[in-house]
Amino acid sequence: MNWIGIAIALLVLLACGDTGALNNTEKGGLDAGFWRYATDPHGSRADYSGDLVQEGIARIVFHRVPRVDAKNNSWVELIYDLPAGSLPQQAVIGLTYQSSTDLVVKLAQLEYGEQGDQSYAHYQAVLPATNGWQSEALSLVDFQRPDWTPASSVDKGIVPDHVSAIYLVPDLTDEQGGQAVLQVRALQFE
Repeated sequence: MNWIGIAIALLVLLACGDTGALNNTEKGGLDAGFWRYATDPHGSRADYSGDLVQEGIARIVFHRVPRVDAKNNSWVELIYDLPAGSLPQQAVIGLTYQSSTDLVVKLAQLEYGEQGDQSYAHYQAVLPATNGWQSEALSLVDFQRPDWTPASSVDKGIVPDHVSAIYLVPDLTDEQGGQAVLQVRALQFE
């Protein structure tokens, strides 16, 4: 086999790698196909230039309005839809990010969402604000339910097969709203 044949064989092996468990390219870039964002219908917004994911990094600026009234809160979310539609069992989530505010990492799980009890009382972990790139590893035991969880929401624990997405949410208060700059360059499962 000549050098060209060896190079082609290596490229084929790299292309056939397991990309479902890792949302990074060999250079550390994110796959834009799994990333999106959401904002409330009350005036909060998201700003970004060009595509949400550029050069393998998700970059977004959120502007969250204060809570509208007792029944209508505001929200802003950067969302990673899990390629397999579920979280790996015993997952450790590796995240490399920059955030101008603390960052809430939420697990979107069937039991607590629109198709479940509609409480949206997910499991979450909070990471610190950072101006430089910060890498963190979160295991499932690091996630807790928020203090505002209603008593009517029965805690069924984290069911990895029912977690369909990871929401990255700047920790802006519901009462005050505010602005946050968020960048993500790696999200992976170990």
